[in-house]
Amino acid sequence: QVHLVESGGGLVQPGGSLRLSCEASGRDYAMGWFRQAPGKEREFVARITWYSGTALYADSVRGRFTISRDNAEKRVDLQMNSLKPEDPARYFCAHAGYKPAALYAARDDYDYWGQGTQVTVSS
Repeated sequence: QVHLVESGGGLVQPGGSLRLSCEASGRDYAMGWFRQAPGKEREFVARITWYSGTALYADSVRGRFTISRDNAEKRVDLQMNSLKPEDPARYFCAHAGYKPAALYAARDDYDYWGQGTQVTVSS
């Protein structure tokens, strides 16, 4: 069992920035961030592999969001810049073990989930 705790959510104006963090009790192959807005499906945002640091982003956030990891601290951060009105959601981090051929961009690729942290973008 891996426990994940997200932090860093809050209220920000359009164009502003927030940094989300996810602390994990264990470390396996990859960590991802997903988000879910009211009435919508949970969608992939970004992911990173623990050992190589290889990152993958959703088209909607590429160039604005940056995912990073601290192996020693077992922490994954999501730096969100130039936030837009379509970015508000509850953001979840997720933890994955190795799965052959997986891109780690789908919910089913992940084994453990945090409780989420709320991001609100409003002027």
